[in-house]
Amino acid sequence: MNERILISGAGIAGLTLAHWLARYGLRPTVVERAPELRAGGNGVDLREDAVTVAERMGLMDRVRVLATDVNGIKFVDAADRAVARISTRDTASVEVMRGDLVALLREAAGDVEILFGDAIQALQQDDHGVTVTFEHAPARRFDLVIGADGMHSDLRRLAFGPEKRFVRHMDHYFAFANADGGLGEDRWVTMFNTPGRMTGIYRSGNHTQAKAYFIFRSERLTHDHRDVAEHRRLVTEAFADQPWQPARGLLEGALADPDFYFDALGQVHMDAWSDRRVGLVGDAAWCASPASGAGAELALVGAYRLAGELAAAGGDHRAAFARYQAAHRPLVGRRQRIGPNVRLMVPRSEGGRCVRDTLLRLPLMNAAGAIESRLRARATEPLPVYRRAA
Repeated sequence: MNERILISGAGIAGLTLAHWLARYGLRPTVVERAPELRAGGNGVDLREDAVTVAERMGLMDRVRVLATDVNGIKFVDAADRAVARISTRDTASVEVMRGDLVALLREAAGDVEILFGDAIQALQQDDHGVTVTFEHAPARRFDLVIGADGMHSDLRRLAFGPEKRFVRHMDHYFAFANADGGLGEDRWVTMFNTPGRMTGIYRSGNHTQAKAYFIFRSERLTHDHRDVAEHRRLVTEAFADQPWQPARGLLEGALADPDFYFDALGQVHMDAWSDRRVGLVGDAAWCASPASGAGAELALVGAYRLAGELAAAGGDHRAAFARYQAAHRPLVGRRQRIGPNVRLMVPRSEGGRCVRDTLLRLPLMNAAGAIESRLRARATEPLPVYRRAA
């Protein structure tokens, strides 16, 4: 019946999948390379079907209590004067810090087995299951293995091929880290631009800790995505000369933060999210990039659909994988169409920044955002309610 299911990655997608598989009476195990849950991260949006999934998990009331309560984005000049503001408030969605959401999902997963500080080293599929070799734990047999280990998925590499076949670079790199809670305006994201670069302060209304953000334009770099020292060097080189007064303090604080995070803006594009007894979910399968603002939405909804299809298929994992992909791919396709988001946040030139600031001062921009939100909600089809096959 394909009950023993290994999930690689204890992030939003992996923990959501573990919850629903256990709820349907299946036997998930999660393996996570980090020694514990990653508590940091940026704000993530729950909207439309993602809200429905969280409600069905009994989490939505607590998510709303933890909401960031951010009004919007304020763009400033080198003297820290506001030159434009745009509202990002959306009554149909809730923004919450990634670490807060992951903590709730871990609690919702209950007594699901999680192997922290370990990772999949090799796997071998046959007609009846998958033999998994771990870096530390003894080898074990599972019926299915699911990769929920992010854009740089090790499981995807093992089962589907090298990363370069699936990850498309989007010409930018970003970093974020904790920042002094006294910097920036409360309940606003403050952004400063020079050509091809953005420095920002994220101030949640419900959190004492602020976040520092850095984005810079670059062709693909050759670096190890796990080499934090190299990441700090790259960000230092890109932002050491920023004329905005808060920038130096933001950079120094970010570089000293043990939770400093750096990566490329990229997207994952794959023809198939499964191969025999191995499947993918979340950023490992379809990363839309942080610029989409849809990572948490896609992870929650995709994991819900995958667990539901596996439960309803009565052991026919091939049919379950096919139905899951057919149902979820249209939403992924819509969210991977980024539009002007990156160009608005990181104009290439000083002239582009001036045009951006002028456009954002027009009332039409906020009205357009509200109209888009309503149209998006109307296009949403109700999520199915799954039941385990008898």
